[in-house]
Amino acid sequence: MKPKIKFINKDKTQFFNVLKQRVDGYFIENKISQHANGAMVFKSVFMLALHFVPYAFIVSGVATGWMFWLCWFLIGLGLAGIGMSVMHDANHGAYSSSNFINRMMGYTVSLVGADVNNWKTQHNVLHHTYTNIYDHDEDIDDKGGMRFAPSGKHNKIQKYQVVYAFFFYSLMTLYWIVAKDFLQYERYIREGQNKDIKRDRIKKFIEMIAFKVFYYVYILVLPIIILDIPWWYTILGFLLMHGVAGIILSVTFQLAHVVENTQFPMPDEKGNIDTEWAIHQLQTTADFAAGNWLVTFYVGGLNYQAIHHLFPRICHVHYPKIAPIVAQTAKEFGVPYLSYPNVWEAFKSHLRLLKKLGRNEIRQLANEMG
Repeated sequence: MKPKIKFINKDKTQFFNVLKQRVDGYFIENKISQHANGAMVFKSVFMLALHFVPYAFIVSGVATGWMFWLCWFLIGLGLAGIGMSVMHDANHGAYSSSNFINRMMGYTVSLVGADVNNWKTQHNVLHHTYTNIYDHDEDIDDKGGMRFAPSGKHNKIQKYQVVYAFFFYSLMTLYWIVAKDFLQYERYIREGQNKDIKRDRIKKFIEMIAFKVFYYVYILVLPIIILDIPWWYTILGFLLMHGVAGIILSVTFQLAHVVENTQFPMPDEKGNIDTEWAIHQLQTTADFAAGNWLVTFYVGGLNYQAIHHLFPRICHVHYPKIAPIVAQTAKEFGVPYLSYPNVWEAFKSHLRLLKKLGRNEIRQLANEMG
């Protein structure tokens, strides 16, 4: 039985109270909503079109030759874009003040093969609450021969994980739609994360199956039936799409949490973390490429990951304006605020950390930082 994690504000810091007041003040003074604006609506349409318009070109037979493969590549970009820039805000309740709109936009993740309910449990509950705490945050669990945290199990093959990591990254969304949702569904019930009564659990399971059947029919079955090309062309395009999306989504997450100088604290035997929750978020999270509008546009503000972890119910289009407030307040309170100047610097830091973890060079890091 895992101990229940508790964050202890032993220093009685007012950091987060002051920060919240300042961020709230920004929206009040500028008379703007914390939710989506016109730019966010445009982005949502763009990302959905990036996924479904190339698909329409494929099934209509317009995309032939090299355009066929380009369209599958673009569908992969759109798949990742929907995940980062549309459903993510909605499932945090940040897209709109309307629960109905958030719920409908949140279901865009189910349209592309994943289960919205499992995602909310893994991401909103486990990842956002227990960020970078090994055996509680599933995103840094050992998987596929990979070690993402100093407390993770080490084996000799991981010496080469910096080389083979990207193969496993490319399988992320494919594994998600094929197996991960089913494994999570069973595990969340067994571990008590899913507290729904039996009737509601069955209803959500049927919903998950229905969306997956719908996804497989439109993304695989229809092209195979309609197009006068070898069936395996469609299979290869499908794999290309998921390979592109998997690498983009995996790397975007890793650059925010699995880089040098982010911490991986471990609780004591009672489950206590001797840090205020908000400070813990800044200790375990990094921003990157702040100020780069193109990166911010495509990754849905997840390059402002620290801002997102502190204020997940604020739409990401506002993060660039909030970031200076967080940076200034963190400086005043002596709280770390890690930010890499660009994607390349964050990427190199991720590779260096993967290499060190694979060689077991920082196995005591968790204890030192706990």
